[in-house]
Amino acid sequence: MRFGIDEGSKRKADFLTDIKTIRERARQYMQSGAVTLGYPANRAMVVKLLNTALATEIVCVLRYKRHYYMADGMNSASIAAEFLEHANDEQGHADQIAKRIVQLNGEPNCSPEHLLERSHSEYVEGHTLAEMVQENLVAERIAIDTYREMIDYLGGDDSTTRCMLEGILAVEEGHAEDMANLLKQDSK
Repeated sequence: MRFGIDEGSKRKADFLTDIKTIRERARQYMQSGAVTLGYPANRAMVVKLLNTALATEIVCVLRYKRHYYMADGMNSASIAAEFLEHANDEQGHADQIAKRIVQLNGEPNCSPEHLLERSHSEYVEGHTLAEMVQENLVAERIAIDTYREMIDYLGGDDSTTRCMLEGILAVEEGHAEDMANLLKQDSK
């Protein structure tokens, strides 16, 4: 141990860029907002992925809202309430994703033109409560798989986006479980 610093602490201290350099870069690239020179991900690709996620969430909001309004029959009130809750969650996800796209100096694509082509999930109306629940379960399973792939793609290159997607993924898994449970109840 030299000068009261053990080697492990010295190595940890050495990893930081000179603070003067960090301060200069922060001032030089202020217009870039949260995207610093140290951002290692392919920003254009991340924005593209997030725009597909945004389209997916918008389609899910629309599908859940239609199912909420069209739910009819025995037990429809409780199932409709579940659809509305999920629609509101999906809208929250869309808002989070759009805000992150802007933080990455991108533009959220909210255009209805080609929305279904950009979305991973489909917009299937369903005619019965059981069909509606099934379609929502399928869409949730699609979202789960695509969010997992996005999270894997990001790895450690964009921890902020990865953490946001992990939070959304957890909610989507809960939605899938809710829909699966509704199907189980219907089959009894």
